[in-house]
Amino acid sequence: MIAFLRGRVLDKQPNRIIVDVQGVGYELHVPLSTYYDIGDEGADVAVRVYTHVREDALQLYGFLTDLERQLFERLISISGIGPKLAISVLSGLDSRELVMAVQRGDVARLVSIPGIGKKTAERIVLELRDRLGQLAVPVTATTAAGTPADRLRGDLVSALQNLGYHRAHAEKAVESTLSASPHTAFEDALRQVLRELMR
Repeated sequence: MIAFLRGRVLDKQPNRIIVDVQGVGYELHVPLSTYYDIGDEGADVAVRVYTHVREDALQLYGFLTDLERQLFERLISISGIGPKLAISVLSGLDSRELVMAVQRGDVARLVSIPGIGKKTAERIVLELRDRLGQLAVPVTATTAAGTPADRLRGDLVSALQNLGYHRAHAEKAVESTLSASPHTAFEDALRQVLRELMR
């Protein structure tokens, strides 16, 4: 079983990369977080790998962090969630956000991920909460309730996703806008972020 690869990025597409390891190309299915952080073609990379074996296929799933890999393994252990849907979950939410959403029982946050309905979200919360174990990220009173800045940030990202922007792009634009004007009202901040994205 392949558990780790070190090599160079030969090709990358959303949700799929090819890593060249001494002349052998390994195709890995990856969450969007890994795709965005993996570097450009030709970059050196080290990825953790989950090998999924079926009767008709052998597929490799790659992750830049061990937390992502472990969350992936816990997700596919839930009835009704296969590797493809698990990758969608990890593409829709940052690993730590996913852990916190599960800890808080935030079904609405999970339903915002494409392909996840209410019943699946409830099953993820119910079954994953008990399986987080050492992975659990402590939820402090501040993160549970959310500071005003956190709420504004979340509302802006959510609004941009509803407008069709990809989460990673939306988050970068929101961070850029709020770092320059941290106390802006929602409507003004949204206008500024949209201007930033249209450049």
